[in-house]
Amino acid sequence: MALTELQERNERLFYKLLIDNVEELLPIVYTPTVGEACQKFGSIFRRPQGLFISLKDKGKILDVLKNWPERNIQVIVVTDGERILGLGDLGCQGMGIPVGKLALYSALGGVRPSACLPVTIDVGTNNEKLLNDEFYIGLRQKRATGQEYSELLNEFMSAVKQNYGEKVLIQFEDFANHNAFELLAKYSDTHLVFNDDIQGTASVVLAGLVSAQKLTNSPLAEHTFLFLGAGEAGTGIAELIALYMSKQMNASVEESRKKIWLVDSKGLIVNSRKDSLQDFKKPWAHEHEPVKDLLGAIKAIKPTVLIGSSGVGRSFTKEVIEAMSSINERPLIMALSNPTTQSECTAEEAYTWSKGRAIFASGSPFDPVEYEGKVFVSTQANNAYIFPGFGLGLVISGAIRVHDDMLLAAAEALAGQVSKENYEKGMIYPSFSSIRKISAQIAANVATKAYELGLAGRLPRPKDIVKCAESSMYSPTYRLYR
Repeated sequence: MALTELQERNERLFYKLLIDNVEELLPIVYTPTVGEACQKFGSIFRRPQGLFISLKDKGKILDVLKNWPERNIQVIVVTDGERILGLGDLGCQGMGIPVGKLALYSALGGVRPSACLPVTIDVGTNNEKLLNDEFYIGLRQKRATGQEYSELLNEFMSAVKQNYGEKVLIQFEDFANHNAFELLAKYSDTHLVFNDDIQGTASVVLAGLVSAQKLTNSPLAEHTFLFLGAGEAGTGIAELIALYMSKQMNASVEESRKKIWLVDSKGLIVNSRKDSLQDFKKPWAHEHEPVKDLLGAIKAIKPTVLIGSSGVGRSFTKEVIEAMSSINERPLIMALSNPTTQSECTAEEAYTWSKGRAIFASGSPFDPVEYEGKVFVSTQANNAYIFPGFGLGLVISGAIRVHDDMLLAAAEALAGQVSKENYEKGMIYPSFSSIRKISAQIAANVATKAYELGLAGRLPRPKDIVKCAESSMYSPTYRLYR
């Protein structure tokens, strides 16, 4: 609340504070604290930040956008609040997420605050507790679905393009699985769209896996992956890993997918379950007898990498970690679910149960762990490593579409920033203290890829793209007056 009030009162000072103390303040502006803020959003609400568009605005969305005071918008983060972090349907109170994300776009990626627009599309909520809460600020009705929902979204997407042009980046945030995949597929050919839960998470996890090759001493193509969770994050990560491995091995993506197994709430995803699976899970159904639980799947598949994106806290039990450690010298374990209560295991559990052998990364921050005299620093596989620099790269190149190769370029840029000192502490991501330098590298890689693919709209191409990225970054310094 104090930071929000500072942001409204003195924007420049807010960003200066955030940039100078990024490691301390990131968990407050973003996960995990932003999750609690969304849960209590109605009670702590003072003044609206961002733009609320509701079902009642149908037919008038372009007029609503024109009422926003800033004309030159480069990045929009939009949510409908149906799947906020691992906390479920928070309806209109999900606005904390677009506001928090865009604060990071400016602080970490250097996109001008005035060029950022947080949007929440209010189509109601199915959360009974909120519907009965006197402080709930959204529409008091059940969620609109089907045609009514898609017409509203379609009007919003058309209005954005009409009002801000072809090059505005629209980032979909915390939509429920069934809508997230559909929206990304529907608009990726006509708009500059990016889904952070599907693509941003995938890129940051891939970066961790690429950099972990130095610790496991084996290329990614030789690993076997097992996921707990087959939602938008899990399948998004799996798809990008398969794409990366197919390029490494010079094989088809279908071939690479065979090294990747997924477990959902009903057990291992196998061929015999294909008829009952949602479309986005079908490519991961491989030939195998059914396995009911995670531990059984580990024993059957013998994975070298275990990735959690289930939203189910403490699902990596002692038996699970010990099973991974019995199969691998250096088991690679990523507990990605947010916020901290939803994390599949803690850093302490991963290091203790694996007797200090695990290579560990998590979605939420954990303190360093001491085990038998050695201090392990676990790193956060945080999307904030990727999306600010990724967005900046799209902005400086004037890109008109997002291509999967840009996500690979971003992941490689991040993996390339991990230092020898980081590896010695067991880290597979660089320190957050140098995040603006990292973002500039990612932006340069993404922009370079946009020019190579012929998707860049800003010509001529800059001679030094890294310098161009650094000089384009917003910096909250006070001008010197004489």
